[in-house]
Amino acid sequence: MKIDYFMGEAIKEAKKALKNNEVPIGGVLIDNYSQNIISRGHNRINSSSNAINHCELVIIIKACKKLKTKYLQNTTLFITLEPCIMCSAAISEVHIRTIYFGAYSEKSDGLEKLNSNNNFKGFSPEVYGGIQERQSKKLLKDFFLKQRK
Repeated sequence: MKIDYFMGEAIKEAKKALKNNEVPIGGVLIDNYSQNIISRGHNRINSSSNAINHCELVIIIKACKKLKTKYLQNTTLFITLEPCIMCSAAISEVHIRTIYFGAYSEKSDGLEKLNSNNNFKGFSPEVYGGIQERQSKKLLKDFFLKQRK
């Protein structure tokens, strides 16, 4: 798996979100066999006026529609920020096998905590955090500094 390449693609998506005045979180979903990108996306909360349009949900909905399936087994998600509990539950429901994320969530309800406490009900993915963390954190920090001005 080309971890740095795919995380770079997730960061490109986060930059698209930033240009659209969205919290800069981006991601890509990869087919583990072909190593191809199935779907990509970024936050669409502000543009849709819908607080649940997190990047992960956008990617999952696109992938399920594209593949005409309710499960995304044998896939890997690359995301620039540790998924929240809502997104973690969705990831578990669709059976995404592996997650690589950039920045750790500063909230206490992130995926790492959920996974380490065995709180997943049902399917539990493999999780790897801190991938290209510096770039992911910088995008978030710059966004929030700009918002405060």
